[in-house]
Amino acid sequence: MRGLECNVVFARTTRVRSLAIVSLVGLMLSSSLAVAQPPTGGRLARLNVSENGRFLVAADGTPFFWLGDTAWELFHRLNRDEADRYLENRAVNGYTVIQAVALAELDGHRDPNPYGHLPLVDQDPARPAVKDGPANDYWDHVDYIVDKANSLGLIIGFLPTWGRYWHDETRDGKPLFTVQNAEVYGQWLGNRYRDKHVIWILGGDRTIENQQHKEIMRAMARGLRKGDGGAHLQTFHPRGGQGSSQYFHDDDWLDFNMRQNGHNAKFNEGYHNTRLDYDRTPVKPVLDGEPIYEDHPVSFRPKELGHSIAADVRRPLYWNLFTGAMGHTYGHHSVWQMWQPGRNPINNPLMPWFQAIDQPGARQMQYGRWLMESRPFLSRIPDDSIVVDHRSDDQSATGLVVPTAVPGAGRYRYVATRDSEGTYAMVYAPVSRSFRVRMDAIAGSKVTAWWYNPRNGQATEIGTFDNRGQREFSPPEPGEMLDWVLVLDDAAKHYPAPGTRQ
Repeated sequence: MRGLECNVVFARTTRVRSLAIVSLVGLMLSSSLAVAQPPTGGRLARLNVSENGRFLVAADGTPFFWLGDTAWELFHRLNRDEADRYLENRAVNGYTVIQAVALAELDGHRDPNPYGHLPLVDQDPARPAVKDGPANDYWDHVDYIVDKANSLGLIIGFLPTWGRYWHDETRDGKPLFTVQNAEVYGQWLGNRYRDKHVIWILGGDRTIENQQHKEIMRAMARGLRKGDGGAHLQTFHPRGGQGSSQYFHDDDWLDFNMRQNGHNAKFNEGYHNTRLDYDRTPVKPVLDGEPIYEDHPVSFRPKELGHSIAADVRRPLYWNLFTGAMGHTYGHHSVWQMWQPGRNPINNPLMPWFQAIDQPGARQMQYGRWLMESRPFLSRIPDDSIVVDHRSDDQSATGLVVPTAVPGAGRYRYVATRDSEGTYAMVYAPVSRSFRVRMDAIAGSKVTAWWYNPRNGQATEIGTFDNRGQREFSPPEPGEMLDWVLVLDDAAKHYPAPGTRQ
């Protein structure tokens, strides 16, 4: 094989979610493997941006993995029992952030919550509708959900408003928000939730089209910071195919960038832009806050392309993480709108929200989290050069030989990441197709290789090899829609099986 070596038969399989893995290997792990678990009640364990500007960390410097879910209508459409059911499900499945909207998209300003309460007096953001006593108004219900989430170890990615209320005409031919009332509303919210576990997400799926829009967002951010004393991080949720960096990257209030790479099932320009945001200066973390949802009409064209499946939402998880993202957000098309029979469906949901929370893609997201947390976290960098291009005999119009099967394109795009110190590397293979890697991505003289299954969280050890040249790896099962992660470790580090929980 022209100097290439084939991988050997699998040596063993490890169920990586087991908490029973305690050995000398575990005792030898670097403290850099410690990860920050979301706090479980009490005062906010404040999150900060890491010293290298790439990730989020807890106050003691341990990494925080953002595994989010888009529950945009949570505050607006679910009663307390329903909210409990949803949040408990997400906590069990390893999520850390729940993205929800105070002034919700689906007429949240004039359609009451399940208890008959509206959020504003006369749709005026400067006049939140509050009454004395507990469980007595809209914001008491929001309080309950935030507290419940926090008690389960979940942080609320808190959108003060959906974008329609500062961008579109909603009352008397004008948006609800102005520069003046945006700051008042922001300060009120910041003060009310200053001691809760929240991260502020401004924006709400709209495009910044003029200076007025920019100043409304800046005023709201300024108000939030006045109200909470700077206790919480802030970002901006943009329109599909866009990112916060386009508008606010140099603003001090923007602590990290959020993208919406959109409801396309392919590796498109959005994922290239994740890398561009990673490379921007000043350095800030980047996150895809809305990729394709599970069971969503692909590219909003259900009659032509159908609805997405679990494989379609797994790919963006690894595409984003390996391209430089600090974490990832999942979404389900029924869950974001909390659809159930009797409610107006938006864009053809396939099932009620209370069934959708158990869809396979929703459970599989946690395996990406466990994988990232099982290796040194804060030193991870994107590096597609690990993958050796598979080139065809054909030439492009420019005369250049172009890669075909690997690293591939569209749904079949391979991506790679590694530790900056060379202690490990990972390659995401969206299909079961043989590929070659450059072994010098690893610094040690011996390399231990593993297959990690994104569908069930199992790791299989392939073997330990001399670190030389290139090596070809073949995924363990045939099947073009079966994805895998190849994990390469410096054998001298004695890392545990990929995905082992600390």
